[in-house]
Amino acid sequence: MNTTIIESRISDNRKRLLSHPLYNAISNLGDLQVFTSHHVFAVWDFMSLLKALQRELTCTTTPWFPKGSNDTRYLINEIVLAEESDLDQDGNRLSHFEMYLNAMEGLDVDTDLIVNQIVTISNHNNPIEQISKTDIPDFVKRFLTFTFEIIERNQPHEIAAAFTYGREDLIPEMFTEILKGMRVEEGVDLTAIRYYFDRHIELDGDEHGPMAHKMVALLCGDDSVKWEQAAHVANESLQKRIELFDGIYAAIGVPELV
Repeated sequence: MNTTIIESRISDNRKRLLSHPLYNAISNLGDLQVFTSHHVFAVWDFMSLLKALQRELTCTTTPWFPKGSNDTRYLINEIVLAEESDLDQDGNRLSHFEMYLNAMEGLDVDTDLIVNQIVTISNHNNPIEQISKTDIPDFVKRFLTFTFEIIERNQPHEIAAAFTYGREDLIPEMFTEILKGMRVEEGVDLTAIRYYFDRHIELDGDEHGPMAHKMVALLCGDDSVKWEQAAHVANESLQKRIELFDGIYAAIGVPELV
């Protein structure tokens, strides 16, 4: 089994996601505010997938000693560098999560409650348990719970599959569709959110996407069981993203999907 077979396995869910009606539902500032206030949790938990991979594939403890493959160490550290300390549109060093929060504030979204919820989850020794106690929407809880279940299994090839096929591989096309569909009234400053989307289209399409694919291949190697597990997680990750977008679509005020 190889990445071509994974791509074949996930093809239907990938098409469903990239043709989701949510992209054309963002027609005013209020819609964009609703979208970002839910999607921000996917921006945040993405970083947890990323750091889980860095933890598994590199040495992050002391005393330090080389860990794992030189190639996978390089790939994950390169991705972390940009995701955790990129340049925003004004040339400031920020993580992509912080960029997203700044873009939300530019859209007049109050991020304080969101940040407090995330800090509470982050400070708990059992994030899945804490997610269940928050008052965030159930469809967001289910998305986050899946992410942390994958992380807690501590299987690098599965984490990499969720990261690659549920996130990095999708982002260029997904954000392109959002930008195409975004029709927001004149006078709303979309500079920061457009920069965020454009940066990911550029970075993930040209660099991070191919690097993440290579990482999955290296982690699965010639092990058919790992390839099968990676394909299963990849497909399930796409299904969870579809369910997240179904929930956001309904929250915007259009009828629930059937």
